[in-house]
Amino acid sequence: MDDPSGLTVAAEDPLGADLDLLFDRHVADMHADTPPESIHMLPRSALAAPGIAFLVMRDGGRPVGMGAVKRIGPKHGEIKSMHVLAEERGRGLSRRLLAALVDHAAAAGFGRLSLETGAQPSFAAARGLYAAEGFAECGPFEGYGPDPNSVFMTRSLQALRERAV
Repeated sequence: MDDPSGLTVAAEDPLGADLDLLFDRHVADMHADTPPESIHMLPRSALAAPGIAFLVMRDGGRPVGMGAVKRIGPKHGEIKSMHVLAEERGRGLSRRLLAALVDHAAAAGFGRLSLETGAQPSFAAARGLYAAEGFAECGPFEGYGPDPNSVFMTRSLQALRERAV
């Protein structure tokens, strides 16, 4: 996904050296107010595994956001490690990155896309974004259990898949 302003979103290798800042910030944010047993992010190296599409958002070539879609079932995907640098927020980049992840999942044939995010106040903006983009709260899915520090959300991609055909 390209744009005349120099903003791009494309699949990349999560082990790329210029992604260190994104991963460092993501890890710091996850550990800031979430108990360790409730942190469900994948290690960076695990994001390079088969069945995971890792997308990077760049502004003029500089990485400003990242996110992944992990296949968790034949027609079910999960958003993992979505993060936009704090100093870049407020420009609609998170919404654009989420749209790219949803579009990727629909193009890959997923009928459903789910996610786990934090229940803490620091995750309120993320939960609001996901709700505004059609995600609704649901119960734990694929390997998760009930957790007072987690909010589980899901949405159907059927309408997107039908438009793409």
